[in-house]
Amino acid sequence: MSEHLERVWTPPHPTDLGATVSSLQHGAYDPTFQWLTPGQDALITRRFNGRPATLQLTQLSGDSIRAHAWGPGAEIALDRAPDICGATDDDSRFEPLLPELESEHRHRRGMRIPRTGEVFAELVPVVLEQKVLVVQAVASYRRLVMRFGEQAPGPLPADLAARMRVAPDAATWRRIPSWAWHRAGVDPSRSRTVVQLAERAAAIDRLTRFDAADARARLESLPGVGAWTSAEVAQRALGDADAVSVGDFHLRKHVGHALEGRDFTDEEMLVALEPWRGHRFRALRLILATGPRRDRRGPRLEKIDYRAF
Repeated sequence: MSEHLERVWTPPHPTDLGATVSSLQHGAYDPTFQWLTPGQDALITRRFNGRPATLQLTQLSGDSIRAHAWGPGAEIALDRAPDICGATDDDSRFEPLLPELESEHRHRRGMRIPRTGEVFAELVPVVLEQKVLVVQAVASYRRLVMRFGEQAPGPLPADLAARMRVAPDAATWRRIPSWAWHRAGVDPSRSRTVVQLAERAAAIDRLTRFDAADARARLESLPGVGAWTSAEVAQRALGDADAVSVGDFHLRKHVGHALEGRDFTDEEMLVALEPWRGHRFRALRLILATGPRRDRRGPRLEKIDYRAF
């Protein structure tokens, strides 16, 4: 029987489970993250300090949260659960500055920035999302995790047990043959990046010892990791409320239309976000929630099926 542990806690600040941990899910069919009840009851698999575990997080009445954990990494998973639910996220010095953001911030006080503490695990799906449509990237990640991951610990419902896995460890990512990457729709550039990063997985996971800005800089010194990738990882693994996904195909334009009714460049977006430095990612989430959205019918990335090559 897989080890089972449980705890209930009340965070020191309002916490909306759905708004906080939803960013950890890569697509509706992510084999490492599924909702039992949308926004209220989540199942998450990770290798916590290298040990596989399934973590169930449930929003109880008020702001209390219950965590169940199964597997060799269950104890570590329970220790991490509060951080995953945003316990380390301090918004006390955040100033909304704009009336619309102030109203939205009051409405979304429970929206926190998660911190899983697993940098390499969050890095792999983000690398797969580089320069392709998200729908393609999440499908590739799902195929690879289902093929090379391991069964999720715990007494999961039968339908979820069949489609949930713990993602491969670094050694397994390194051993995936080229034909399997190809069959999953991943081009050689991205697969090579994942393999190279897997060779440094232990050092990558030690980046949690540094402050977020330093950790992002160290990530960006690695092959295939730029500002967009490091920010996306920091927003999930490090609880970084200041990480801006520079280079996002749509983000800068959505922000521009929300703030000034026009497209922004990355440089203009950074200038506009400067008053919120220290909380720029938090401000971004509120801006996107409140401002008008740009019409997405403009130019898009071309859908390329690498399996056909």
